Amino acid sequence: MLVEEENTMTAETQLPQATGSCCSPSGSCHDGAGADTGQGGVTTVYQVTGMTCGHCEGAVSEEISAIEGVTSVKAVASTGQVTVVSRAPLDEEAVRAAVDEAGYELAGRA
Repeated sequence: MLVEEENTMTAETQLPQATGSCCSPSGSCHDGAGADTGQGGVTTVYQVTGMTCGHCEGAVSEEISAIEGVTSVKAVASTGQVTVVSRAPLDEEAVRAAVDEAGYELAGRA
């Protein structure tokens, strides 16, 4: 689903299984820290480099949504932030692999 808010395109998906790819390759990824527990599970915000458009947001969202336990993903290219809600804390290596598969770089947690 694409949502337009104040001239900013965002992509959000709530699909449990999906795959995708996009328009730019990435390099290696880095570690980060920090996750918040909310009523809907664990909310973690990641910083992803290389996203430039709605297609990029969709590719990252689809790859991360394929991780077991993920209930929603919202990627915003203009900020590089990806907000992930999951039933339990995610393995950062799984998130890194998903972002790499989409063709981007996980800089860490925002």
